Amino acid sequence: MKADRLLSTLLLLQAHGRLTGRELARRLEVSMRTIHRDMEALSAAGVPVFALRGSRGGWQLDEDWRTQVPGLDEAELRALLMAQPRLVGDRQLAEAAESALGKLMASLPASLRERAASMRKRLHVDTTGWNGGSEDLSALPVVQDAVSRDRKLEIRYRRGGAEATARPVDPLGLVAKGTTWYLVADTADGLRTFRVSRIEQARLLDAPSARPPDFDLAEYWRSSLQRLRDGWPRYEATLRVEPGVADQLRRWRTARPELGEPDAAGRVTLKVQFDDEEQARFIALGSRADVIGPAALRERVHADRVAGARAADAVPAAAGERR
Repeated sequence: MKADRLLSTLLLLQAHGRLTGRELARRLEVSMRTIHRDMEALSAAGVPVFALRGSRGGWQLDEDWRTQVPGLDEAELRALLMAQPRLVGDRQLAEAAESALGKLMASLPASLRERAASMRKRLHVDTTGWNGGSEDLSALPVVQDAVSRDRKLEIRYRRGGAEATARPVDPLGLVAKGTTWYLVADTADGLRTFRVSRIEQARLLDAPSARPPDFDLAEYWRSSLQRLRDGWPRYEATLRVEPGVADQLRRWRTARPELGEPDAAGRVTLKVQFDDEEQARFIALGSRADVIGPAALRERVHADRVAGARAADAVPAAAGERR
């Protein structure tokens, strides 16, 4: 509805200060013509909205036209923003939380609004999750404080089975992956990612942290995950599968077609990258794939199928004996 869209436009302009017509059209999923008509409607209704021309131009509200939020200080705002990952998981709940946060930021005075925008750039939420147990997050409050206030940290960190070592770091942001938290920080050895549950001690230092120019937390996390995936061991198997199974494998794994046309039954041959032999064996058995190679996998799958057939043949015989 137009009224909802006009309200959303106001909230976006209040939250961001200035947005181009193209950006508003993208966020609201409407045309540029619709944006211009909406701006005319807002202006006619007495809303002080105006356009600035030039390379840094766009639509903007009068700076004084906003609602103040009484009683919200910076500490409360920081706690609210840093608590947002606790809500993320359910899509509708996450959308509602984002909408509420947008309204809150739109109503803040300019000084707190700028501070809130800075805090949000230092927190990225990855909702996909790892498999694993509980996390020791006793160091998280100190780490959150350092990230939100741009303060240096001294952490005592334990990597794997090694002994814990102390080091100073410049916190750049926090990433929540499921229930696991990671601190991204600049160190003497460059950018590093620390699992918060492995930080045995964290001490806030009385010095500002140094932040690389144009650092993007979300992009850093995505590239880190890709490097991690690229470094994982791979097990390559060649399978002959039905076309439907081939499509599923291409969507799920890296699968390259082998030379040659489909056979008489329409089955195609693929080289598929699995995590390990057990995963390849499981997929081959479940999809009734013919294993072309490696030979060890082909022999295991064949032995599993023979054992399964014998077990199936034994069931009717046993039933007959009971009768």
